[in-house]
Amino acid sequence: MFSRSAFNTLKQASKGASKRFSSTQAESAKTSTYNALMGISVATAIGSGAGLYYLNQNAAHANMEADGLHPADHPFPQKKLFGTFDHASIRRGFHVFKEVCSACHSLDLVHWRNLVDVAFTEEEVREMAAEFQYTDGPDDTGNMFERPGKLTDPIPPPYANEEAARAANAGALPPDLSLITKARHHGVDYIYSLLTGYCDPPAGVEVREGLNYNPYFPGGAIAMAQNIFDGVVEYEDGTPNTASQIAKDVVTFLNWAAEPELDDRKKIGIKALLLFSTLTAISLWAKRNRWHTMKTRKIVFNSPKNWNKPAPPKN
Repeated sequence: MFSRSAFNTLKQASKGASKRFSSTQAESAKTSTYNALMGISVATAIGSGAGLYYLNQNAAHANMEADGLHPADHPFPQKKLFGTFDHASIRRGFHVFKEVCSACHSLDLVHWRNLVDVAFTEEEVREMAAEFQYTDGPDDTGNMFERPGKLTDPIPPPYANEEAARAANAGALPPDLSLITKARHHGVDYIYSLLTGYCDPPAGVEVREGLNYNPYFPGGAIAMAQNIFDGVVEYEDGTPNTASQIAKDVVTFLNWAAEPELDDRKKIGIKALLLFSTLTAISLWAKRNRWHTMKTRKIVFNSPKNWNKPAPPKN
């Protein structure tokens, strides 16, 4: 009797162990399958991203001339994560714009006051603004009058209207340069490459009269002639006036015109990183040192000793 009872108990225990082992194996198989699928998904996402990045950085195709040559990556300091503008370069770049670019291009969104404490003093900007005459009024008699420029005036355009600009440039409209570095793909790299990329057309490529060949411009034929040469302007600070330096300075100025808040934005970003890093460290410390008693608390239920005691009979 005892041996039979022991045998049955052992048999039931072995069956239970077998079921538990089978359940564990099934759960382990499910976990392995899930991990494998997650690994494949992550690998696919990483591979796709790497492939798209490679294609974007090496966009060689049969229609490259129509889209323009891909510009090189130039080391402008403001492109770095914590980089800021070279304000001496902004000052020189405005000088280049004033002497060269302003003959055809406008800068409608930039006012004289925007240059104060960025590249020039207030007195210097007042003197430059006073060199131009602006139509104002009406006066007490109802007539318009001419007055010298002041800080609140915009930088004057070279032409009175779009029709005058087209008439002076054989039908081509010189674009406004206020946001040009943000309006063109590759930004400052494209503008710099365009200014320094003029060359003779290769064999088999014909450029019609009135246009100039530049491989960085879509289609290769651009109405704007080359204007950046060695010595085209003289710098007051003695900086070498090579074509590459002149192009770098005017591109830096145009980048500032499009993003005048860039320096302040990066300063605020650094402050935000420091603030949130400090708050994160405090939060981790509070969780580890103030909440560990709550997180590690164990709740135990102790049943009363008289749990199965029958209730007293009712009288």
